[in-house]
Amino acid sequence: MDKIRIIGGNMLNGTIPVSGAKNATLPLMCATLLTEETLTLENVPDLADIKTLIRLLGSLGTHVEIDGDATAKADIGRVIHFTSADINNPIAHYDLVKQMRASVLVLGPMLARLGHAKVSLPGGCAIGARPVDLHIDGLTAMGANITIEDGYIVASAPEGLKGCKFHFPKVSVGATENLMMAASLAKGETVLTNVAREPEIVDLGQCLMAMGAKIEGLGTDKLTIQGVEKLHGAHHRVVCDRIEAGTYAIAVAMTGGEVLLKGANMCLFKATAEKLKEAGVTLKQEENGLRVSRDPKVPLKPFDAMTEPFPGFATDLQAQMMTLLCIAEGAGMITETIFENRFMHVPELMRLGANITIHNSSALVRGVKQLKGAPVMATDLRASVSLVLAGLVANGETTVDRIYHLDRGYERIEEKLRACGANIERIHG
Repeated sequence: MDKIRIIGGNMLNGTIPVSGAKNATLPLMCATLLTEETLTLENVPDLADIKTLIRLLGSLGTHVEIDGDATAKADIGRVIHFTSADINNPIAHYDLVKQMRASVLVLGPMLARLGHAKVSLPGGCAIGARPVDLHIDGLTAMGANITIEDGYIVASAPEGLKGCKFHFPKVSVGATENLMMAASLAKGETVLTNVAREPEIVDLGQCLMAMGAKIEGLGTDKLTIQGVEKLHGAHHRVVCDRIEAGTYAIAVAMTGGEVLLKGANMCLFKATAEKLKEAGVTLKQEENGLRVSRDPKVPLKPFDAMTEPFPGFATDLQAQMMTLLCIAEGAGMITETIFENRFMHVPELMRLGANITIHNSSALVRGVKQLKGAPVMATDLRASVSLVLAGLVANGETTVDRIYHLDRGYERIEEKLRACGANIERIHG
């Protein structure tokens, strides 16, 4: 099993290219199931979750072609062509779905286009339960017959899905994406309220519109979708990964130095950017990216933050920002409102010398003068990268085990950080 080894203490200086967003790419890949024609995506990150979904789509009958020539072009990123002309096996089996919760996003598109689908329940998650009840309730409101049989969601709509009005009792990114795709081919008008507003939702909507969908209200909490009879192929560039950009911005904030995050847009993680500025970090939006800098001689200032749905402070940056507080001068509070069990990185940070006290859904972080290197273990995707950040500033050697979590969401992280001066390497198991 691979590990990452870090010798802390180096500033970061240089340029880090920000990859396409994993959380945008996954629903975009599922959108190929809505049409017989080819959907081409560029700026696709090379990640474990992407490979898993490619295998799942392939098992359903999608033809996938990776454009090797375009991969070498830095301004385009990896290009993949998806053609779902013949979906000959509309069953998403457990052995693939269990590896990644986003696999449930094939349900809406297959049901809308084919009139039936069978998708394994994705099960639990290390950072807490993420039930699919809102996916099922929304599709049922659109006229689908859905039962749970032997751990599978068995859905049918022999006369097609029908437009409806559906209010989400709580904001759900995945359910919003599933219903958006399904409503694109439903008969009549669908109005979805209290929808998620994340940039990844907007990116999916823009791609669907390029395919011929009729959607109004992108970026707001209300979507109005006029169903069309058929969608066609399209060419779409995946939005940059705001979580990756935010993570590297935090890395620079912790180590000091100056880095251009190429392709990053501060507007996509504005709430986090405001907290970084509060801590004493300089962020400047430029034409080709976001420039982040901090004088390492000036101590970081503490802050309080509470996770919220977009445009609030992102839960996917909570662990990283907590790590920054570990070396700030003073005490700050982080409150997690989105997922339970998302403080599993805390015991590992404390192994490195952090001073953190947890009370229910809040963590009080008292900054220490110096973290100390130690062997630590990743428990989930964002927890794993928080340990890498801690290792960048810890005194001595830090080794991070179970980095298969890291490979789910960060493309070539050790290469990108090493290019800016970090003493970091991957140890192959």
